[in-house]
Amino acid sequence: MNPLPQWQRFTETGGANLLDEILSDEVSFHSPVVWTPQKGKFLTKMYLMAAAHIFKEGGFVYSKKIINGNMACLEFETKIGNVTVNGADIITWDGEGKITEFKVMVRPIKAVNAVWEKMAEMLEKLK
Repeated sequence: MNPLPQWQRFTETGGANLLDEILSDEVSFHSPVVWTPQKGKFLTKMYLMAAAHIFKEGGFVYSKKIINGNMACLEFETKIGNVTVNGADIITWDGEGKITEFKVMVRPIKAVNAVWEKMAEMLEKLK
């Protein structure tokens, strides 16, 4: 089972219940600004909800998709303020369609800094 259709719905609606359905309890989230992986559904959901809120404001769209078996690389573009963000979500899932690893890569350095600043603000609000 492929969780990408539900993931796409989440990026469009921000519905937290969709994440509950597709994230493994042991999911590992790799942030572009934190070296250590964040472990578990609770932390991953918190990061993804914050990112969705920040990125959606800038017109978030996936521009390219590469899907191979139980892995996908989804290139995205958005804006944070006047900074253009280009990045990729690298997603791995298990046989039950639960996301087991979610890695986000972002470029250029101005975008990394903008993401870090906005994510820090948003995560503080979610605590």
